[in-house]
Amino acid sequence: MTALKTIRARLGRCGGALRAGRPGQAMTEVVLLFPIFLLIVFITAKIFALLVLVQKLEIASYYAARRWQLESHLNADHVGWDDGTLRKDIEKNVRGYIGFDTPAVSKFLNLKDMKIEVVRTQVWNVVTLTVVTSPAGVKLLCKYPKQAVCTYPYGAACMNGHDYLCQGGKQLEVIKYVPNRDRPIQFVLPGLK
Repeated sequence: MTALKTIRARLGRCGGALRAGRPGQAMTEVVLLFPIFLLIVFITAKIFALLVLVQKLEIASYYAARRWQLESHLNADHVGWDDGTLRKDIEKNVRGYIGFDTPAVSKFLNLKDMKIEVVRTQVWNVVTLTVVTSPAGVKLLCKYPKQAVCTYPYGAACMNGHDYLCQGGKQLEVIKYVPNRDRPIQFVLPGLK
């Protein structure tokens, strides 16, 4: 509450000085701390973008796997439709959800490329969603080589993070396993009717 009163008082004095026609003077906080604040906000936004991308990948991979499970066929006569029409439609919807179709979202999430692969086995379909990212563009963090930044006690996680921020081209991959079924059937516990 004290901070809000202080801010309100400072803004009131500033407004009074501007109405009286007196020139304002830059405060030390604004001149020195504001650029540092903007830098922290920018780096936090890039980290937040990675978290958002991971969550979008999980949701999109669930959608792709579930739709493949419910709409693909076991019959070999329909494999062409599954691999052509169905996979392309799933990929189009996933691309739109993740943000490839919107330039602002694509730039914020550093999206470069995406692919969906489906491997059929006798019991499971393995649906893999892979997204390739471009460099995050935080040049200030890429000034020093990763060997200097990621020294002991940091390890492989630091190297991967440095590669993501500076080099790009990292692949984020989500794998889902779905059973083979021609159409959805209700699950019934044994012994219950």
